[in-house]
Amino acid sequence: MQSDIVIAGAGVIGASAAFHLAQRGCRDIVVLDRGEDFGAGSTLKATGGFRAQFDNETEVRLSLLSRAKLRAFEEEIGVDSGYRPYGYLFLARNDKELDELRRAQAVQHACGLHEAQMVSAAEAREINPAIGDDSIIGGTYCPTDGFIRAKNILHGYAAAARRLGVRFEFKTELRDWSEVDARVKIEARGAWSGAPVVPLRRNVAATVPTKILDETMPMTIWAGDWYHVRVRDGRVLLLWPDDPPDDTNWLRELMRRTEERMPCLSGVPLEEFWWGFYEMTPDEHALLGEWNGIYYATGASGHGVMHAPALGQLLAELIVDGRTSIDISALRPDRFGVRQR
Repeated sequence: MQSDIVIAGAGVIGASAAFHLAQRGCRDIVVLDRGEDFGAGSTLKATGGFRAQFDNETEVRLSLLSRAKLRAFEEEIGVDSGYRPYGYLFLARNDKELDELRRAQAVQHACGLHEAQMVSAAEAREINPAIGDDSIIGGTYCPTDGFIRAKNILHGYAAAARRLGVRFEFKTELRDWSEVDARVKIEARGAWSGAPVVPLRRNVAATVPTKILDETMPMTIWAGDWYHVRVRDGRVLLLWPDDPPDDTNWLRELMRRTEERMPCLSGVPLEEFWWGFYEMTPDEHALLGEWNGIYYATGASGHGVMHAPALGQLLAELIVDGRTSIDISALRPDRFGVRQR
């Protein structure tokens, strides 16, 4: 394989990187993927949440950059990103959880996310009247968080990249970077990137179409165990990230939590289940930067779709300009001793 720039992985981050590099004037870019077409990996399994309510400056700033790009996506790319600011509502059941949310919000405010606010239990129930958990004592709410469409973002970036001359080669598996003769090599295979990235299976359950909850309901998350609920295309998506994953127990526990916390859904049948991989790093932050001749844009730890616009732009800045518009030192890929393959 010989090209000026070779990207491994045609998921949403690889497509974003390809577009942003081509937009900056880079040419002879090829994206390799072992799948048969776009979305063969985890991108299209995403449930489509978007938030800036993180507990660290780096990820808050990644979200703010992505949010600006998602708002301008249709003008820049020609496709609706699906960004809908319906909000994220985090709920706390005890003082420890509430204090953690409060500390995170101090970071968010310092980064400029001033619309994120603490809410009382009564205010939380006004925001989402479907909450049935009597143990809620308060939480946080950000109205500019919300939802996006992974498919739209992936295909939008891919089509825009192709218009700028990027080539995508499918059914092509890269086994070793030593096989590649390129000035720039970019690892963007997500869960399949290799150490220190490891795949973590996450399950989703979807109800039958129902009007019990509205599409505009905010993503509602219990901070203690990350049980969360959203509505997409008329169906309610139910998620609980059991750790470690236990498929024999997951559904029973998911439905127990649903009965307790969202009793309006009691008796609503489930229609579909699916699973996808989070691409986890040991500290649950992405790898972004160069180490030993390879650029890494991977390991977003469940935030790949929401942060793909920012990660693609920042990688292009790093490659073309030698610097980035926001500090990405916390994401340097050598912090774990990445093993090349």
